[in-house]
Amino acid sequence: MTTFRISEAAALLEVSSDTVRRWVDAGRLAAERDEHGHRQVNGADLAAFARAQVGTAGDGGRSSARNRFRGIVTEVIKDAVMAQVEIAAGPYRVVSLMSRQAADELGLEIGVVAVAVIKSTNVVVEIPDHERVAGSQ
Repeated sequence: MTTFRISEAAALLEVSSDTVRRWVDAGRLAAERDEHGHRQVNGADLAAFARAQVGTAGDGGRSSARNRFRGIVTEVIKDAVMAQVEIAAGPYRVVSLMSRQAADELGLEIGVVAVAVIKSTNVVVEIPDHERVAGSQ
């Protein structure tokens, strides 16, 4: 069974360790004590909690796309026909290629808040070699 230390859970949820401790203390997130008395969160419990925290972003419209990254536009490169728009969404960099007309109509420029909506049938999932997989031997 995969388990995560409070600090690991916080990093995955992109919140502080104190926030995770408050959630545990309030009973919102289950945690057990290990043999050293440190709190740890079961991976399945953490996944269920993370899933419950995911809101439906957007303006109330309906869409089949589920992957939404809200961020700030950090770069816009335009030529006569196309535009390349880069968005910093938390620690993630999302780059979109679109028509110049679409970029102009959306008013995309550096500093604008935008949401990258991604629908893809081809998503590669990787597990980084350099990161420890919590709770595994």
